[in-house]
Amino acid sequence: MQGPRRFLPSISLLCAFEAAARTGSVTAAARELNLTQSAVSRQIKLLEEQLEVELFHREKQTISVTPGGEAYAREIRDALRKIGTASLMLRANPLGGTLTLAILPTFGTRWLAPRLPQFLSHNPGITINLVTRLSYFDFRQDPVDAAIHFGGSDWPGGEMEKIRSETVVPACSPALRDQHGFQSAADLRNASLLHLTTRPDAWERWFALHGAPAQSVRGMLFDQFATAAQAAIAGLGVALLPEFLILEELETRRLVRALDLPMVSAEAYYLVWPADRAMHPPLLAFRQWLRTQASPEGE
Repeated sequence: MQGPRRFLPSISLLCAFEAAARTGSVTAAARELNLTQSAVSRQIKLLEEQLEVELFHREKQTISVTPGGEAYAREIRDALRKIGTASLMLRANPLGGTLTLAILPTFGTRWLAPRLPQFLSHNPGITINLVTRLSYFDFRQDPVDAAIHFGGSDWPGGEMEKIRSETVVPACSPALRDQHGFQSAADLRNASLLHLTTRPDAWERWFALHGAPAQSVRGMLFDQFATAAQAAIAGLGVALLPEFLILEELETRRLVRALDLPMVSAEAYYLVWPADRAMHPPLLAFRQWLRTQASPEGE
């Protein structure tokens, strides 16, 4: 049910208030909104009168947001961002059919992007928007329809469908492998080991699987596969990388297997979506298409 009209201020009033609260200055807000200072001041005053709440403390030529105004600004900022995103998506695809998908960077560029032309050619009315997310997020706060997630089947409040598993291999530059002459899993402890912050125990699991000491494994930290792979190519160390994501580097021998000792990851890649988007037509089409692309572990 729609609330009283006075609790639904116009967008222009909210934009003026949010800009002034964020910048702490009517002058800066006016510059950002391409308005005069008096126009911004007038809009803020109208908003305060409409809400019957003081949003700013005013002293001479300065303003400071009240505690209540600061909390209101946070809520308004999020709402304005969602409205702006919705408007942008509508402009990009006036007929609807937009799917906004959160992706993992390397999986998105190496596995998903080369396949997307096929999906789009089979579904010409759908537009896909891609945004990067490295970890869990709240679908209620982030305006995306679905996400590609690596981990367990435990996304809070989300429905999930498995895309594929993966096998990781210890990869390094040919020069580093020749320098160390690795013969066994334990030999890798003599080299620098490259770690992913999202998989902090991957090396421990790999060593334990292959019968080598797994305690006190240290080394450089990276937040993305792409940078870890580049570091390995540069000879900075050995990285545990998903084999299907580094096929090009292995084929061109920019990377080699330090040892032919793979490990199937306990986690997998999933498509995740909030329950209230389950019947969104573009998402249904994307899920159906993904099933045709999903491949067994190791590909």
